[in-house]
Amino acid sequence: MQFIRSNTFRWAAGLATLFAAFVTILFGLIYFKIDDYLIARSDRMVTTQVDFLASLPPDRLMEALDDRLGQDSRGVHFAGIFDTRGNRLAGNVARLPADLAANTGVKSVRMARLDGRDADAPWVRAVARSLDQGRVLVIGRNVDETREISRVVGGALALGLLPAFCFWLLAGAWLSIRAQNRVEEVNRRVQRIVAGDLRERLPHREIDEPFSRLAAIVNGMLDELETTINALAGVGNDIAHDLRTPLTRARLALERGRTNATSLEQLQEAADKAIAGIDQSLSIVTALLRLAEIENSRRSSAFGNVELGEMLREVCDIYEPIAEDKQVSLGVGATATLYVRGDRDLLLEALANLVDNAIKFTPHHGKVELALLRGEGEIILRVTDTGPGISEQDREVVLRRFYRSDKNRNTPGVGLGLNLVSAIAKLHGFRLIIHAGPGGRVEIVCPDAPVSRG
Repeated sequence: MQFIRSNTFRWAAGLATLFAAFVTILFGLIYFKIDDYLIARSDRMVTTQVDFLASLPPDRLMEALDDRLGQDSRGVHFAGIFDTRGNRLAGNVARLPADLAANTGVKSVRMARLDGRDADAPWVRAVARSLDQGRVLVIGRNVDETREISRVVGGALALGLLPAFCFWLLAGAWLSIRAQNRVEEVNRRVQRIVAGDLRERLPHREIDEPFSRLAAIVNGMLDELETTINALAGVGNDIAHDLRTPLTRARLALERGRTNATSLEQLQEAADKAIAGIDQSLSIVTALLRLAEIENSRRSSAFGNVELGEMLREVCDIYEPIAEDKQVSLGVGATATLYVRGDRDLLLEALANLVDNAIKFTPHHGKVELALLRGEGEIILRVTDTGPGISEQDREVVLRRFYRSDKNRNTPGVGLGLNLVSAIAKLHGFRLIIHAGPGGRVEIVCPDAPVSRG
């Protein structure tokens, strides 16, 4: 019976109680309104009848009185004529009520019937009128039928309210048990997730309800967590592998220099090789720290309005000497003045990484183009080259940390460039699109939202 202590059942029971109280009050108002209406109607009828009978001649009065009582099949009418001493002269009333004064309004009195049909004198709405020779005419009507109405109303209340109240309680119990079962199922799955089964997901249905929406959000978070953990699972080995190579080269250069160097120039050459290896290791560590900083969104406070055309030309100026050394044509196509909201330094770094990759993998006498385009509700930063491009199967894996395809093993780099670009785009809410096929084409798609230039 644990569901009885649940908030769902208590809320259902509380609402059922409020519903029962409301219906009871409603039925009570209906009963009292009907009761008042019946009494008022009886008063009008009694007053009309006593005025009519009092206006009749004596001989016609007796006859009309007998006809009225003879037609009373339900036995609710009372009528009588009494002399000055209160003795009955006609009618079905046994005696004149002592508290019923003549020529006053209608009032409730106890009135005994002559035939003794009623065990106790019932309450009757009655009125008295004075006739000639001191006689008194009494006309009354039994209003005990309101008790029958109360019984009908009470029965209707019991037959209607009791099943409804029970239904509310059963509905509350069912909802409570249903909620408990769902929570227990979630607990079991969460325990499996905590135990290390990252493939487990929370149960949810494709309907628009808060629990299903929450479960879908949590499942999306678990998908991201599983992807991140799987990605991090091999990062340690990748870091160790990529650091070991330059550090080993530095150690070998220093060891050979110490053993074989016979002049200052040879020793300096060994030191230069060692420094180059150490610099490569430091570049890996610096890139990893940069990624951690970006993924933790620590730079979002530095967001401002960034003019993209100027940034593209700046990157082109930086890499133009490198492109010339490799005999690669580097150009910019940015005529419109377009702005986005972001961190200019990070966006410059992302674009620089893309241009650096494009120049690095473009053969001699090739071409690299930077373009700034406006699409439907978006701004596109595009970098294209005439290099070998990225194959369809490599489109996703190139974004992994330290990933380098076999054909690029001999190309300088640490395998963090595109991962860094992806992290910067994600921080800004942009999309990074890598197109497959011969000739590289990479795009950063930004939403074309209006920005303030003040």
